[in-house]
Amino acid sequence: MTTNKQNRFFSAILAFGLIASFTSCSSEDPVDIVQEGIQKAELTFTEVTGEGVYPHGDHFHGLAGATDGTAQVVTFNAQGEATANGHLHLNAETVYRIDLKAWDHTGHEVTADFIATEAAAANYKAFLMGGDYILNSNTTDESGAIFQPRETVYGDGTAVTGLGGRGTTGLLSYFGIGHSNVANSRDVTFILRKLQAGVKENITRLDWNRSDYASTFAGENILELRFEIHAEHNH
Repeated sequence: MTTNKQNRFFSAILAFGLIASFTSCSSEDPVDIVQEGIQKAELTFTEVTGEGVYPHGDHFHGLAGATDGTAQVVTFNAQGEATANGHLHLNAETVYRIDLKAWDHTGHEVTADFIATEAAAANYKAFLMGGDYILNSNTTDESGAIFQPRETVYGDGTAVTGLGGRGTTGLLSYFGIGHSNVANSRDVTFILRKLQAGVKENITRLDWNRSDYASTFAGENILELRFEIHAEHNH
C-alpha cells in the first residue's frame, strides 16, 4: 500500500522531471540552423571596347582583343535581391562583360566549382530572363540584344568545346542591349540553372531569354538574381 509520504516523493520526482524536460527545450538554448545554398552574389558589368568588337547574329566578334573600361558591380543577398546598384544604367551601344561571383554561408567563393571540369559544367547554364528584348538575330541591322556565355577553359585547364556555344555556362558572359531596345527600365533576372542530364547540349545562344526556358530545359534554378536595367544612348 502506498503511503502519503511515498505519494509526495513520487510527485516531487515527476515535477523535477517535467522541469528538467522543459528547461532542456527552452527557447533560450541555441538552435543550430542549417545554412545551404548561395548566401551572397555579385554581377560585375565591365565595358569592353575595340575596333574589332561588334555584334553579329547571336554572338560578338573581336572579344579576344577587347580592352576593359568602366565596371559596375551589382550585389545580391541570399534571396537574390539586389542590395547595391540594383538599378543599372547601361549604354545600349556598348558591349559589357558580365562576371558572376557567388559565396556560400562560410564565405567560400563557389563560382569556380560550377565549371571545375567539363563534367561539372554539364550540369549548369546561365540565362538572362525578362526585359522583353528584341534579339539581335531577329533584326536586319544588328541592333538587338545579345547574351553570350563565353568561358574558354574549365577550371582544370581543358578547353570548352561545343558548336554554337553549347559547352559554355555563363559565369563569364558578354551582353549588349542594342538601340532597338532603348526604353524605360526593364526588370531582368540572371538565372543559373542546374540541369538534368543531357539537357545542356540542346541549349543554343538563342535560348537565353525565352520565357518557356523552365519547361523546355528541365532542372532547377540555384540562383535568381533580380535587378533593373535602364538602357540609354551615350551613357
